[in-house]
Amino acid sequence: MNALTVSILSISMIFLTTTLGSSFVFFFKRELGVKANNLILGFAGGIMIAASIFGLILPSIEQSKELYGRVSYLPPLLGFLLGCLLLWLLDFLIPHIHQNSMVEEGRKSNISKNLKFFFAVTIHNIPEGLAVGFACGLALASNDIAAISAALSLSIGIAIQNVPEGAAVSIPMLGNGKSKGKAFLFGTGSGIVEPIFAIAGLFLAQLSILTPWLLSIAAGAMFYVTLDEILPESRKGGFEHYGLWSFLLGFLLMMALELLL
Repeated sequence: MNALTVSILSISMIFLTTTLGSSFVFFFKRELGVKANNLILGFAGGIMIAASIFGLILPSIEQSKELYGRVSYLPPLLGFLLGCLLLWLLDFLIPHIHQNSMVEEGRKSNISKNLKFFFAVTIHNIPEGLAVGFACGLALASNDIAAISAALSLSIGIAIQNVPEGAAVSIPMLGNGKSKGKAFLFGTGSGIVEPIFAIAGLFLAQLSILTPWLLSIAAGAMFYVTLDEILPESRKGGFEHYGLWSFLLGFLLMMALELLL
């Protein structure tokens, strides 16, 4: 497949898989148990960390060596830090609730709890969308088979973890009194930010001088989200090893995709 086909497929896939996962709400009568929650979040965390390393940090280092010479270390290092700071700033400014722990963060606000849930998921999905967009943008700009394969493997990995992630968003809404239809729409809507930011990232990545920065910024943002929210939430209720082993399986899956594509 060429870079354009991979880009269209990737951006469509990350949204459709969230929708697929959200549809699982129609097959459940109650919210997820602790074991299932730990398995889902651990798996998602493993994929996100591996995707950040293989699909973002390593390409950022390679691109930086080609473009920046003696100061090639600056874009990967500073970009990663900027990505972490960006997500920390969003965490600080936007009122939201972490759905599993029910911990409120951000500025105090009187907006509804459901809207705060939505903002939490939006913050979580922004770096995933940017990561796919930057990777696809690099593939389009270079038209290199290695870049195309990297973009495809990154997108497949994020799409795979979007299925259980969509379920993890919509199913708990049943416990908050929402109907299955509304819970499905909420889960699906939470995934809309991914293709929006992916398209924005794709166009930004056409400025080749910025590509190493953009890739490392997305990596830093994904690391921050994973370490701040996903992994702590995957080690709950005395079933910590469920989250641990599922994290390792997610990481291994991404390694396999990287090796096979």
